[in-house]
Amino acid sequence: MAPKTVQAASETASGDPKHAARATRSAGRQMRSRLLDGASRLFRERGLAGTSISDIAAAADAFPSQITYYFRTKEALFVEAACRDMLYVARAAEQAALQVHTPRDYTRALVESVTATDSVAFFAEALTLTRRRQDLAPLVERTIERLHSEGLRAYSNQIERHGWNTLRDPDATSRRFWAVAIGVMVEGYAMGRSAEELCVEMLRVLGEQATTSKSGDLTRLRVVDDRDASVLDSPDRESTS
Repeated sequence: MAPKTVQAASETASGDPKHAARATRSAGRQMRSRLLDGASRLFRERGLAGTSISDIAAAADAFPSQITYYFRTKEALFVEAACRDMLYVARAAEQAALQVHTPRDYTRALVESVTATDSVAFFAEALTLTRRRQDLAPLVERTIERLHSEGLRAYSNQIERHGWNTLRDPDATSRRFWAVAIGVMVEGYAMGRSAEELCVEMLRVLGEQATTSKSGDLTRLRVVDDRDASVLDSPDRESTS
């Protein structure tokens, strides 16, 4: 005779197929998240070559077969974990930058958040991996576009909110920020620079992004046209930097 818990679950599933399907999807999302969490930590500590599928499964309290089921290969898991971490640090940077009131402090808040972790360097490794694994390139491409579009949205909102004068096109500013971040951090990690040194170097390379409006100037800079605004206001976009 089956245990009561198994029997009850079976009865519930047979009586409510939709509930069973939702439970299965929820369990799948939770397992994917656990695998990504465990993989991210191990990949950061040991790198791709130094981390086995068995190691990841043990860290996530899962079976190795579940990794291949959800991600197919260790390389695909590596890229997805790096992309997810990159979006997490971008979101944290945006939240930190919301608390400031000047362009210089805004840039510093972003840079300090980004250089405080190794997420950008982790993502740069994923970029290198996709050079040999073009099947993994679409995920990286979507992540980069997400960084740029959300960065544009956040920067545009700050300009409108405070009345700053941006020194270059806002879209170019967002794209330049992440290009500089990746370049400075890859070079810095190769040279053994500290987080503080990376922050100083990145601020130096970025320079001034915007200036405050002159006293009494009530004119706000229009940073996006109607077409861009309709894209950025899409309800299914999450907040990142």
